[in-house]
Amino acid sequence: MEPKGDIGVIGLAVMGSNLVLNMSDNGFDVIVFNRTASKTHDFINGAANGRSNIIPAYTIEEFIKNLKRPRKIMLMVKAGIAVDQFIDKLLPYLENGDLIIDGGNSYFKDSVNRAEYLEKKGVMFIGVGISGGELGARHGPSIMPGGTKTAWPLIEKIFRSICAKTADGTPCCDWVGPDGSGHYVKMVHNGIEYGDMQIISEAYHILRSAMGMSTDEIADIFKLWNDTELNSYLVEITSDILRCRDSDGSPLVDKILDTAGQKGTGRWSIQSASELGVPVTLITEAVFSRMLSSFKEQRVSASEILPGPSKKINSIEIVPEDVQKALLASKIISYTQGFMLMHAASLEYNWDLKYGNVALLWREGCIIRSTFLDYIKNGFELNPELSNLLMDEYFCDLISKCLDSWRIVVAFAVQTGIAVPAFSSALAFYDGYRSKNLPANLIQAQRDYFGSHMYERVDQPRGKFFHTNWIENP
Repeated sequence: MEPKGDIGVIGLAVMGSNLVLNMSDNGFDVIVFNRTASKTHDFINGAANGRSNIIPAYTIEEFIKNLKRPRKIMLMVKAGIAVDQFIDKLLPYLENGDLIIDGGNSYFKDSVNRAEYLEKKGVMFIGVGISGGELGARHGPSIMPGGTKTAWPLIEKIFRSICAKTADGTPCCDWVGPDGSGHYVKMVHNGIEYGDMQIISEAYHILRSAMGMSTDEIADIFKLWNDTELNSYLVEITSDILRCRDSDGSPLVDKILDTAGQKGTGRWSIQSASELGVPVTLITEAVFSRMLSSFKEQRVSASEILPGPSKKINSIEIVPEDVQKALLASKIISYTQGFMLMHAASLEYNWDLKYGNVALLWREGCIIRSTFLDYIKNGFELNPELSNLLMDEYFCDLISKCLDSWRIVVAFAVQTGIAVPAFSSALAFYDGYRSKNLPANLIQAQRDYFGSHMYERVDQPRGKFFHTNWIENP
């Protein structure tokens, strides 16, 4: 019997099984395999029941045998060692020109290594970032593929069929670049996601704890904000979350313990930023805020001992519109820093990323999808050499309109003792970036004093360094 499978998928957890159903909806024949055979059986007799174009395999040999050449195999398994284990299990059965696709949340450097390793074996590799969660996988996610360029035509039709589409039908999937670039772009996506979630939570915290609004009132506000430049998936679902009630009729959000988890992609973002020298301060604070939230017991004890603001402080008055503008300005900084990071990585790893195209990939289907991204795409189309979104006319004008409210909200939070690490670090980044002069001259003098690290002078050409014997020349 001739092989039938257009593509094979290994791993039938939530994301894998929903991607298979999505592929099936779009007319592709899919061979499925799971390490635990009972999971394959349950899927075939459950969600995939009656779908003749989803074919189960219960051994690797059977799985490979049912795939058309060149074989296209998508791994939807846990990132890390499981990916490498499956690659090694598959290799004895593969031929030159076959393709392995890693669709998990893998670290981009692992994808770089896997692309190099498989290339030596004659097998192509694509590391693909997928965003949108369970519903996105089922009905159309954002897809960010990168790896062996000659592999893209083999998978392009499938990926661009199953991905999310913009209102004009443009697929939110396009080739990103070589080796680990697809997973890198997904990593930055997740870093921005961390930032967005943190600034939204800070806006909620101010409205709820400092301004005394009910969850229903705040839900109404977020619904209104979703009809402005803040239109986005996360703002939309925040309104839904705040309206949800527990079984006793009280707001469910108030029953949720205030400790936020994380899976590591946010930490990877700030790790890469540190290596590349990019100040992703807002994303960093968002990650650290989740870490701080985990110190629940210590925070409870500290709340009974450590004093807050003195009552002598006259609190600044703010209105919800001020919070809206602070949220919008901080969101601009979040995306600015994310694209700065991609720009630095593109140069470092010779990826030649197309930033306008990346913005389009996130326009629908993913967690950070928003109208905002259209303007980012337009900014890079008008100026492909744009190194910072703040230098784009649209974003410069928009943040200027928000600036006074942004400063008022941060000052209000400081005076009332509400922690807004993302709002305040975003504002500090903005003020630092727009500053012609920073106090780094003193830092460099200190470095030269205790470590002879030398310094450049404002009255001499860049690249020419000097050292002073500070003790003998007070």
